[in-house]
Amino acid sequence: METFSFASSSELKLPVSVKIDKLEGYEKPLPYSTLLKRPDLRHRGSNLSPHSDLYVTIQLFSDCKPLTVDAQTAYKHFKSSRVWNEWLSLPINYAQAPANSQLAITAWDLSPVGGEGADGHAIPFAGTTIPLFDTDKTLRQGRQRCRLWRHKAADGFSDSTTPWIVPTKRARKANQPNDGREGATRQSRRAAELARLEALMRKLEMGEIPENQWLDQMVFRHIEKLQKESLHDRTRLSVAGSHDGSGSDPMERDSRQELHVDAGDAGEAGEASGLFYLYIEFPRFDHPIVFTDFEYPPPPISTLQPAPGSSSEVLLKPPPEVQLGPAINVVDDGYGDAESSRLIRIYDPDVGIRDNPAETKHRKLARSSRTGPNDRDLKPNAKVRDELNQIMAYGPTKEIDSDQRDLVWKFRHHLTREKRALTKLLKSTVWSDPNEVRLALQIMPKWTQIDVDDALELLGPTFDNPDVRAYAVDRLRRADDEELLLYLLQLVQALKFDLSAASEEAVDSSVDSSLATFLIQRGAANMTLGSYLYWYLMVELEDHSPAQPKSHRKLYARVSYDFMKELETTSEGQERRKVLLRQGEFITVLSKLSKDIRFSRSDRQAKITHLKKALADPRNDLVKIDPPLPLPLDPSVMITGCYPDDCNVFKSSAFPLFLNFKTTVGEKYPIIFKTGDDLRQDQLVLQIITLMDRLLLKENLNLQLTPYRCLATDTNAGAVQFVPSASLSSILASTKYKGSILEYLRKNNPAPPNESGVESILGVRKEAMDIYVKSCAGYCVITYLLGVGDRHQENLLLAPDGHFFHIDFGFILGRDPKPRAPAMRLSREMVDGMGGTTGPHSQFKSFKQYCFTAFTTLRKSSNLILNLFALMQDANIKDLMIERDRVVRRVEERFQLELSDEMAITAFETLIHNSMEAWMPVVIDRLHEFVQNWRT
Repeated sequence: METFSFASSSELKLPVSVKIDKLEGYEKPLPYSTLLKRPDLRHRGSNLSPHSDLYVTIQLFSDCKPLTVDAQTAYKHFKSSRVWNEWLSLPINYAQAPANSQLAITAWDLSPVGGEGADGHAIPFAGTTIPLFDTDKTLRQGRQRCRLWRHKAADGFSDSTTPWIVPTKRARKANQPNDGREGATRQSRRAAELARLEALMRKLEMGEIPENQWLDQMVFRHIEKLQKESLHDRTRLSVAGSHDGSGSDPMERDSRQELHVDAGDAGEAGEASGLFYLYIEFPRFDHPIVFTDFEYPPPPISTLQPAPGSSSEVLLKPPPEVQLGPAINVVDDGYGDAESSRLIRIYDPDVGIRDNPAETKHRKLARSSRTGPNDRDLKPNAKVRDELNQIMAYGPTKEIDSDQRDLVWKFRHHLTREKRALTKLLKSTVWSDPNEVRLALQIMPKWTQIDVDDALELLGPTFDNPDVRAYAVDRLRRADDEELLLYLLQLVQALKFDLSAASEEAVDSSVDSSLATFLIQRGAANMTLGSYLYWYLMVELEDHSPAQPKSHRKLYARVSYDFMKELETTSEGQERRKVLLRQGEFITVLSKLSKDIRFSRSDRQAKITHLKKALADPRNDLVKIDPPLPLPLDPSVMITGCYPDDCNVFKSSAFPLFLNFKTTVGEKYPIIFKTGDDLRQDQLVLQIITLMDRLLLKENLNLQLTPYRCLATDTNAGAVQFVPSASLSSILASTKYKGSILEYLRKNNPAPPNESGVESILGVRKEAMDIYVKSCAGYCVITYLLGVGDRHQENLLLAPDGHFFHIDFGFILGRDPKPRAPAMRLSREMVDGMGGTTGPHSQFKSFKQYCFTAFTTLRKSSNLILNLFALMQDANIKDLMIERDRVVRRVEERFQLELSDEMAITAFETLIHNSMEAWMPVVIDRLHEFVQNWRT
């Protein structure tokens, strides 16, 4: 079968448009006797000149009702022909147009004395009605010739009196004169030939027929000749038919009447009007546009409950009276058919308030143990086992239909050995049925131990049963502190979904939440966990934006209070509580310094001087910190003070502070602290990168990632670990490195002499080249999966030892401030640093292999990553707030889970080559460099 490509009208978000081309036709001048009886006719423009000034209006109708206001052509003075050649647009999109939409087109004449059907000084010259879609529900395209009905405005009715083509007439009677039959036969042959040529011309315009200029010109002239002859023939036959009244249907005879006059003037009224055609043109598209109905959202569910003691019978209002518009076709596409009564749709407010009784009965019968063998003894056959395995492979966003839910419930005892099946069973449970809830909760303890990703899904917004959430918390108790730290940010957000913890009564007294109790206990027992838990709670507590409800702030205030109370129970906990308070004072001092420098009007050098003086001031307790303090950014690092002389203020608009701290082991720990910028999104991305790095390391794949530390200490303040490195833009602009990444690696990692026995690649130590290639592959895959945007060369850094990494994650999930940005940033300069794509020592093949391995490895853990993003849906993070309900799906689309591993690798290889060939990032980099140089 030949493939047929088409587009859906529901996706066509363009206004309905039509081009008014020209008007062709002929009519006999009015006799002088008629003008004597009707002197007002001499003032009409069309009676004064065969090329009088007219204007055209269009309006869209459906079911005899107008959908829009009309659009009108501009004034135009005609000399030899009426040609507008003007596009008109209506304030409605094709996606909103119904299938029975009709375009009412009316040409208006001008008369100072008005007349029948006049609108002010405008009086209908002729009208026509053309459907927007053809009989196959395909949008009309290209040039169209519409028959005009003289002295009528287009009506737009379903059964229009002004159709754009005349309905096929019945055969002439046998006793018709021979000369009339011969003329009609001649006319029909000419009309058939003209229709054939016009159809071919439309195909030529659509590109379906190859062009041949000299032959096409001959055909065009022949078509014009046939059109003129056909027009004169039809006019002559119309005049003849109007005098004898034979061979015409009522519509044709009605169209021949020129004017309505008194009965005594019937002889003059019989003068025939001419025949006119209007040529219009619809927009052309590359593919046919097929009508697709718009799916409306379900009606709102009523919350009204019947009054107690009332009758079960619901008394509805009488059915509304429905009056059909004029000329609605009730036989074909109307509200009914000829044999049955008309159908009237009445909105039932009880829809959704109760379960469908038939579906409820079916579910109870299907899940009842009385109608079949005991569920404990059921074993699936091979076919059912395959269906169950398919259901178990579903991701967290995949919906399970009713039949699949019944199947999972039926074999729930058999599935207790399948750890992936518990979430599917709980999704299949009807939580409004107490019996099913009891059975589901009874079987949960018998289930095999579930994975962490399933436990995180149970803590999401889908499940609000306290027993289910407590079961998930029990699974998390088996995780060590290092693993728990990877999910701590999401677990703090999951407190919002714990309804018992979020209720007003619980918040006012104490938090009765298994998750909150678990986090408090683990945070009190481990200093690193406790420090991060404290700052995560503080940020949520200080969030006073409209997106953070007051109940959530009260919840986090209560959890932080209970956390401090838990620390007071032991002597070690009391010391940790003091440490957290000291951390708060430390961050307060840094925040004040940052704000003072940020809002200072002095130049950058003066800001640096002010910073050094403030750091050296003993009142700020920063030069010497005794006893040593766990750094909030990394509690495993104990700091004893800072280096006031080794600090700086960056040239960014927020003027971030560069600070160097002393550690207890005698090393420097540089950080960047800034205010005026929300770091929660960077914090989330870096946490996911850290998690992905651990997942890859579990598979023995070390991609040398650099997930530096980042901590938001407020909604507009935070600290970031500083990693010594250089941006790609500075490397490529440096004459020292000859504008080459490879030369940068050679300068910092020169190849040792051959006799040393150390391997080298392209003049670079093999270890450094491997680090560069692996880190490039890792960040290419991860930034693609997270949809990181705004990837100009200032945000791509390279450390001297070869570690490549990204910074500044202000745009994620596919958002990018720049147009035509690629899905992944891989520039030619980065590939040249690997030795190019085809050189004898090129590492590009190894780079692609690392990308494929990392991509397929992370796809296996997609459920864990998706569940982490699901827990962050209600977080007040910029890019997650844009479409909260699509956050998880946007990440899932990047994994391409519908593809096999082989197909996914092929797709990713295509992505690599497309990223290398993208030209828009090169232009953006040049513009960015120009702006930076101009600012400098």
